[in-house]
Amino acid sequence: MHTHILFEHPLNEKMRTWLRIEFLNQQLRTQLPITDHASALHFFRNLGDLLDVFERGDVRTEMLKELERQQRKLQAWSEVPGVDQNRIDAVRQQLKNSGSILMAAPRIGQFLREDRLIALVRQRLSIPGGCCSFDLPTLHMWLHAPQQQRDAQVELWLNSLEPLNQALDLILDLIRNSAPFRKQTSLNGFYQDNGEDADLLRLQLDLSSQLYPQISGHKSRFAIRFVPLDSENGVIPERLDFELACC
Repeated sequence: MHTHILFEHPLNEKMRTWLRIEFLNQQLRTQLPITDHASALHFFRNLGDLLDVFERGDVRTEMLKELERQQRKLQAWSEVPGVDQNRIDAVRQQLKNSGSILMAAPRIGQFLREDRLIALVRQRLSIPGGCCSFDLPTLHMWLHAPQQQRDAQVELWLNSLEPLNQALDLILDLIRNSAPFRKQTSLNGFYQDNGEDADLLRLQLDLSSQLYPQISGHKSRFAIRFVPLDSENGVIPERLDFELACC
C-alpha cells in the first residue's frame, strides 16, 4: 500500500496569501464547538493570524481581479468545439455571483476587529501563558456561558468571513483543476522546468521515499530539489519518479 503526499507550492505572492487564508480557515473549524480553554485558544490564535494576513494587503481587490480573470479564461474555453457549454455557463455565473457578494460585503475582517472579546484575547496571545483566568477574566466567564450562547457567537464570527471564503474556494478549485498531474523524473534529486505563467505547483510524492521537495522559482521558471527527511543518513536516488501539476 503506497501513501502519496501532496505538496503545494505558490509561485506568486497572491497565491501564497490565499493558501495561508485557506489553511487558517480550515484550522478555525477543527476544534469546534469551543468547550474549554484549549479549544478556545486554538480558535482565537488562528483568528488572530487570519486578521494579521488580511492587514498585510488588499485581499478583496486581488480576489475580485482573479474572479474576472477566471471568467475571461472560461470565455475562451467556451469557444472550443465540443466543450460542455452548460457547465461553463454555470461556473461563470458562480464567479459572477461570488464577485457581487464579495464587492457588497463590508471590509474583510472588520466585524472581527471590532469585537471586544477577540481584541482582548489577541492582545494577550503574544504573552507566554497570557490567557490565564486571572489575565483574561472575560474569556474565563465566556467559557462558563451556556454552550448554545457560545456556539451562536462563533457562528456569527465565522459567517462574517463567508463572502471571502466562497470566492476563495471557487478560485482555488478552478486553479487546482486547471492542470492534470503528469509523471516526471528527477535526476540526482533535481528537477527544473518552465512555469508558463503558473500560479501553483502541485507535487505528489510517495511517502516511502522519505524525501520532501524544496521548491524555488516564480511563475515563469522553477526548480525542485528533493531533500532526505533524515539529513544525515537519507539517500537521494539517482532517478526519482513523482507527479507534478503546473496550475
